[in-house]
Amino acid sequence: MKIKNRSKHSKKKVAAIAEIGSIAPNFSAKTPQGKIVSLKESLGKVTIIDFWASWCGPCRKENPNVVAIYNELHSKGLNIIGVSLDKDLASWNQAIAKDNITWVQVSNLKEWAEPIAKQYGVEQIPTTFIIDASGKIVAKDLRGEELKAKVMELLNISSLKK
Repeated sequence: MKIKNRSKHSKKKVAAIAEIGSIAPNFSAKTPQGKIVSLKESLGKVTIIDFWASWCGPCRKENPNVVAIYNELHSKGLNIIGVSLDKDLASWNQAIAKDNITWVQVSNLKEWAEPIAKQYGVEQIPTTFIIDASGKIVAKDLRGEELKAKVMELLNISSLKK
């Protein structure tokens, strides 16, 4: 799902803010319940910023993988903050419930005009940013086993069960 009509100039200007190796820009937005939450207060030892939407098929297909990773690794220091590109609160809430998403979700309900997505240079979803404990972006757009392996590496967890 690509953003339409974005100039190359603005893409370069925005994308430079949220690149691997840079500090993740802080943001605040409302949860579905109306509480304002910031990235800064959501950080864990490892944090995934997950850009998605209820209407995005590939996002919904990836959600079970992310839910499994979160359920397994949250107690070890993984946090996730979901940033929805939805525009309809009811659809967003239904997707959260149906996909069993239990981590913090925020959105301004502005679809592709979502200010956080613009701040991070997001042009398609799903898009993920993996952030270390210092707030630095260490990886982007990992899925499934690659995402789990990176999170386990950052948490210093061996993949071998003993």
